[in-house]
Amino acid sequence: MKKIFLLVTALLGVAPLIAQQSTTMMTQLANGAVVRTEVNEVEKISFVDTLYHLNSSGDRILEANELFWPEDRLIPFFLPPANIVRSLDMSAASLSDEERIMFCTLQGIVNRTRPRILLYNHNEEPQSTWPTAHGIRTSAISTSKPYEMVKLFQEEIKGLVLYSNKLCDHYSNLAVTIAGLDGLLPVTAAIRSKLVANGMDFPVVEDLTPLTMSTALEVYTYLYNNYWSRCNHRLLISLRPTIPYVHDIGAACGSACVWLDPRNTGEHRLLDKLLKDMTPGRDIVLGWYPEERSGVGEATKYGLSTVPADFFENTTVYSAVNKAIKIPTVPKRPKLENKVYAAVYISDGDNIQYCQHAMAKIFDQSGRSKMALNWTVSPSLADFAPMMLNYYYGKASRNDCFVSGPSGLGYAMPYDAHNTRYYASATSSQVIIPYTQLTERYLEKSGLRVITIWDDVSPAQRAAYAENCPYLYGLTINDWERQAGRLTTRVQSDWLPIAVQYPCYANGVDVITDFFNRDVKDFKGKEPMFVMGQATVWDAGPDKLVALREKLDALSPGNVNIVRADHWFSYYNEAHHLPFNLTMLEEMAITSSATTSSAVVKMAANGSPSQGYMWISKNNDGTGWVQMDFKEPYQMSRYVVRHAEAGGLDATLNNRDFTIETSLDGEQWTTVGSYSGNVSAVTEAKFTPVEARYVRVNVTRGGADGYVRIGDIEVYGAH
Repeated sequence: MKKIFLLVTALLGVAPLIAQQSTTMMTQLANGAVVRTEVNEVEKISFVDTLYHLNSSGDRILEANELFWPEDRLIPFFLPPANIVRSLDMSAASLSDEERIMFCTLQGIVNRTRPRILLYNHNEEPQSTWPTAHGIRTSAISTSKPYEMVKLFQEEIKGLVLYSNKLCDHYSNLAVTIAGLDGLLPVTAAIRSKLVANGMDFPVVEDLTPLTMSTALEVYTYLYNNYWSRCNHRLLISLRPTIPYVHDIGAACGSACVWLDPRNTGEHRLLDKLLKDMTPGRDIVLGWYPEERSGVGEATKYGLSTVPADFFENTTVYSAVNKAIKIPTVPKRPKLENKVYAAVYISDGDNIQYCQHAMAKIFDQSGRSKMALNWTVSPSLADFAPMMLNYYYGKASRNDCFVSGPSGLGYAMPYDAHNTRYYASATSSQVIIPYTQLTERYLEKSGLRVITIWDDVSPAQRAAYAENCPYLYGLTINDWERQAGRLTTRVQSDWLPIAVQYPCYANGVDVITDFFNRDVKDFKGKEPMFVMGQATVWDAGPDKLVALREKLDALSPGNVNIVRADHWFSYYNEAHHLPFNLTMLEEMAITSSATTSSAVVKMAANGSPSQGYMWISKNNDGTGWVQMDFKEPYQMSRYVVRHAEAGGLDATLNNRDFTIETSLDGEQWTTVGSYSGNVSAVTEAKFTPVEARYVRVNVTRGGADGYVRIGDIEVYGAH
């Protein structure tokens, strides 16, 4: 006779023991009792305590509050996607908005145990683009039978939240919030009828249809009073209630979903209550707002990052492919000349839905790579979809430079030039400090050295960036021509340039040319000149921007160089006698203790610490050195050494004992840094300026396997 187990107490462990003849299952209960039986005798196991029930694949179904969510991560870790992920084209299935919201919520609830559902909704880029980039194999559900997707995973759904949008659309967001907390599906009566027609008669656990609230404020006040205390406060979803996109990550995390307008006094006060419960420098708002500046600004007021993502799909799938970012190498730059150095930025990369959809097409335009362009992207992709960054990085040419969108980790607006107000205090850095600290961590994680700020920053805010973001080469601010006179470039803390986008958000090549000419017409060729501007990607992509080369050359023939942003700031600092990264110089020579090719040695200072781009000693005796010759003396004052861990390898492979030495003649050496027992991924220090031409990193004890690995070396000096 087959046995049926009904476990009334919580299950602590289920351990199948594999023997030659049979398999024994031992189940330990919370009261200490152990039940032992042969697996082939068991017909069914059911659990009264559903917190611990398993799906048919043997995976434990997770609740939102059981996710592994480290303090230093924007969203939780998920298990790697299943070998085959079931996909559904919701557009081709002609689903209503309410149905799409239900399917996205199902996706979040199922995927938090293990990613097994992928949904197509936007369909701007080819459907194969991102599954292929993430190495995901899919099996499609027929668009004529979309509810088969629900049937596949019905055992993981505990019931329904029944709602109606007859009084107002915001009941969708209320239902989604409850559904994510309790493993339910948010459905209207019409959707419930379709479920029943497809053989799925789930119980109604929460019935919202008797509620009589008719405004956003009433609905979200009800959410706040009854459910906010149960929601996680690390991730707030702000999404128009008829949009079915990031509900998957919201449902997976047990996050509240709202759509509050700060321009409305009552909604403003309620939004503030939510934001006050979140932690600056850790928590984020995901989605969008009824109005851009008031919404982003309100979150900024509390030191919170907004990650624009109103049409971002499949977060719970793509974030689960947790790979290190393979940061591109940086081409060396020629010597500084008395030329005009111009940098051109492409807008809107702060919105990760743009990075997922529109950018995938724009990046393939034939004009890309023909001149230096600076692509804004979001550092948050290092968690949300690391292989998305790797996709663009892997396709990039030497002329493609990637920079952070406004204004670091997520969209923040320290100062709103359109409405002439500071959202982060102009006189205190307390709000901006945690934001810049979070930004620094993700800049280095994603390899972004420049931030585009919307719109401007106060002296205290500039100081916060300089103090907390040493990875930066520079910041840009926006001159909207709304002040009395032009903004000017400033230098913070004697090293960090804060340069002006003039024009900003320009809608065409002619606009950029006209603005640049306001300076270029006065160029005399006696000293370098620096100009930069930003193009709105919707009006001026690479195919149009490439025309700038001829237009700018016509302004001052032979004198205008269009350069990458990292080169632009390097040139700017050198021209103004500020410290800059000397390892970016084209004339630098580099040698090492290993008898390897010169190309391999250059990996020690090629701008990327990533695996495949790092220098590794030839012998495993734990020793090795790398030496750089900058061909002329500089006043050196800072060094950075990135070890194996910074390139995505295990921390035990970091170099442990080493020195950094400088020399004027290559014979007599002075130690400016000495380390013993190092465990850090990055070694960084400023020192009293010393005149030197050579720098040597000498490792006397490498990683645990005996090899010396140097991901990247930076040396900062000035004339």
